[in-house]
Amino acid sequence: MEPDADDVMGRALLKRRLWRWRAGAVIAVAVAVLFAASSSVPPGKGWSSAGKIVGPHLVRVDVRGMIGSDVSRWTKALDQASRDSSVKGLVLAIDSPGGAVTGGEELHDAVEHFAQTKPVVATMGGMGASAGYMIAVPATRIFAERSTLTGSIGVLMEAPEFSGLLGRLGVNVQELVSGPLKGQPSLTKPVTPEGRVMLQGVVNDLFDQFVTMVVNGRHMPVEKVRQLADGRPYTGRQALAAGLIDEVGSARDAQVWLGKKVGLGDSPKIVRIGEAPKSFVVRHHILGWFGNVVMSWLGLDVSGIAPQLQVPIDGAVSIWKP
Repeated sequence: MEPDADDVMGRALLKRRLWRWRAGAVIAVAVAVLFAASSSVPPGKGWSSAGKIVGPHLVRVDVRGMIGSDVSRWTKALDQASRDSSVKGLVLAIDSPGGAVTGGEELHDAVEHFAQTKPVVATMGGMGASAGYMIAVPATRIFAERSTLTGSIGVLMEAPEFSGLLGRLGVNVQELVSGPLKGQPSLTKPVTPEGRVMLQGVVNDLFDQFVTMVVNGRHMPVEKVRQLADGRPYTGRQALAAGLIDEVGSARDAQVWLGKKVGLGDSPKIVRIGEAPKSFVVRHHILGWFGNVVMSWLGLDVSGIAPQLQVPIDGAVSIWKP
């Protein structure tokens, strides 16, 4: 019996897709290796290429895109600036949907340490959500645009699970673990009910830590923060009414406020610190673009994924996901 034409075409299409996935897996691993090798930023001194400014001035840290697990270039620069007597304050410019909880926590603590001795103003652009909001809460004053998306207080933990795909490909993964919860979550099998309870406990504890940061930074009752912290984003105007920010205004308004507060007037000298080397930025964008090409070739939707958002992230995340 001759095979049906549709059946032949279907088998050919399946073979093509399988070949794509196998080749794509090899390419993805290669990209991951290259990305890991180029993702670490030399700590340096953290100051701008112009060198250290002489005389009283402000410093500015720009946090744009996804917050990764490694934020050492910012934390080291903030530590150095906090010990410099010529630095009178910090402008923290944020345009981020969030990112790794660990990275957000470390940067939050560095900003909090700086704010203990010198004033900090946080200014938000298009986004200052989740971990992006977490790093802003220690600031002396928080500015946001009317249309800024902020808040989104919460923690997310997710892991892909490929058991269905592996089964169709005839791949069987044998896993040996020391305890029933050791392999949870897993790429090769669904989460068990016990594993789900355990992971939910981790998420809840990280969420409690986030809530505590907001309570301490914004001087708000914990009950009110928990009412606001259901994961939803707020516009700048909504955040002002809720007490999550202090003022609706631009980055220029924030700089003028801080300049006047520290006695440097409305046009203070400002130097950017903690900036990544240009070579890192170029490699980052090239690899991000290449990753998008590979994902598109595999037939996966990459709409809305920008190269600047593709940074290494480990563990739980605090991010706004539209």
